[in-house]
Amino acid sequence: MMSDMENMMPNLTLDANAAQAEMPQLTLGAEPPAAPVVEEKKPEPVKIDDSMLTEAERKYVDEFAKKIDISDSQMILNYGVAAQKSVASFSENALSNVRNKDLGEIGDTLTSLTIELKNLGQEEEDKGGIFGFFKKASNKMENMKIQYSKAEANVDRIARELEQHQVVLMKDIAMFDQMYELNLKYYKELTMYIIAGKKRLAEIQSGQLEELRKKAEASGAQEDAQAYNDLAQMCNRFEKKLHDLELTRMVSIQMGPQTRMLQNNDTLMVEKIQSSLVNTIPLWKSQMVLALGLENSRRATAAQSAITNATNELLKKNAEMLKMGTITTAKEAERSIIDIETLQHTNQQLISTLDEVIQIQKEGAQKRRQAEAELGRIEGELRQKLMELRS
Repeated sequence: MMSDMENMMPNLTLDANAAQAEMPQLTLGAEPPAAPVVEEKKPEPVKIDDSMLTEAERKYVDEFAKKIDISDSQMILNYGVAAQKSVASFSENALSNVRNKDLGEIGDTLTSLTIELKNLGQEEEDKGGIFGFFKKASNKMENMKIQYSKAEANVDRIARELEQHQVVLMKDIAMFDQMYELNLKYYKELTMYIIAGKKRLAEIQSGQLEELRKKAEASGAQEDAQAYNDLAQMCNRFEKKLHDLELTRMVSIQMGPQTRMLQNNDTLMVEKIQSSLVNTIPLWKSQMVLALGLENSRRATAAQSAITNATNELLKKNAEMLKMGTITTAKEAERSIIDIETLQHTNQQLISTLDEVIQIQKEGAQKRRQAEAELGRIEGELRQKLMELRS
């Protein structure tokens, strides 16, 4: 209990800063206290100077800068043009490579592969007789083999197309490495041209141009002022030329990551193709073999089940027939030759017949007596009539 109270005890400190740092912020408003603003670190501008060069390159630039003649307008016009043309040609080659290469075609090929690798539909069998079952199962197996054979042929064809795409992409990846190295070379050349030009321009502006300015101011001669103005104009043209080279250098700088992006796209596509060739397609074929094997097992199991069911049905029917036959035989075996019911019926019929015969005989005797009396009367009447005739 004491330990729990100690854990709930607030931490006190004599350090005002520490207390302030740990003090919770309370507010009476609905809005939470504003989060501290984190200043975004701005990138430092890149300065083109000797720090970009190695010691050997600095010496080479220094020697080259001394050869620059700013007063030669033709020299200013052609200064660094070779490097600019190289960058322009490099950009055109990169654009041509991207324009001539259709990654969408590779995507369509991979899509076709995906469609082929989908599970083939399996129709359900109609239940019927055992012979019909075996016939349908056999037909289904043949249909599966035909479908898988067609799918396998299409997959093999697509795999060959993907291998061809892969070869082309691998060549492109190697070419992009060369292009990247060339771009680095052009970038370095432009950087050295700019540094050398700035050095020479700074020397001319602080040296020869300043001297001409002072001379023109001191003499006041027209030709001295013109000489100063001509050199100042040449310096201005050369400065614009250096700025133009800086723009070309920026294009070269941007071409570096752009080249790597194009190369990375090709690399990702190669990896996708390679994964399809070494993983997806073999896996699908193994699954196809497994599916056929499972279908064989299913057929065997279903056949055995059908036979078992048919056997059970046959045994049930035979048992029922045997039961009925046995019961009928037992009844017939236990039955008398003449049923008592038959004897009873016969006896009743016989008694009834005798009763009817006796009744008929009685009625016949009565009728005979009546007839006899009638005959006596008739005879008496006839005799009387005859006697009447005689008298």
